[in-house]
Amino acid sequence: MTFDENPFPEGDADRHALWEMLVRRDIDAFLGQDWSMVEDDFIAESFFGMHAHFLPNADGWRLQFPRVDIYRDEWLRQAKETAATKFAEPLREAIFRVTNMRDIDVDGDRAVLHKKFDGSIAKADGSVDRLKWQTLYFCRKVGGRWKIAGFVGYMPHPSGS
Repeated sequence: MTFDENPFPEGDADRHALWEMLVRRDIDAFLGQDWSMVEDDFIAESFFGMHAHFLPNADGWRLQFPRVDIYRDEWLRQAKETAATKFAEPLREAIFRVTNMRDIDVDGDRAVLHKKFDGSIAKADGSVDRLKWQTLYFCRKVGGRWKIAGFVGYMPHPSGS
């Protein structure tokens, strides 16, 4: 399997499409700082996102993204910050290497996706970016296409740690 190969065959159409949206397209858009690549992936009128702040206790999690435009601004800020960082390895390949989204529960037009980041990416200055968190995405099929209804992100990985 190549570093960016979808683990779900095209015959598993829902999981294949969800992985393409939330792994491949998300990574490519993020690296290109191009929100237009992903903006139609959200159900904008009802979207919301929780920020777990890497805390194991859910009491500290906050509704930090009550609207998609607030999440967009944070996503773009992080993309710009990442683009300004010099890495010692190919960044796209490294992000795919540390990303795992194999747990996808689909029931009709609803899906819950478990996206995990677990690994390190070497920086040019000799330090590393340590990625160790997870996100639960809540998706709905709208007009025959999967879209993001919301998420709980930046949770510790593994849970409870």
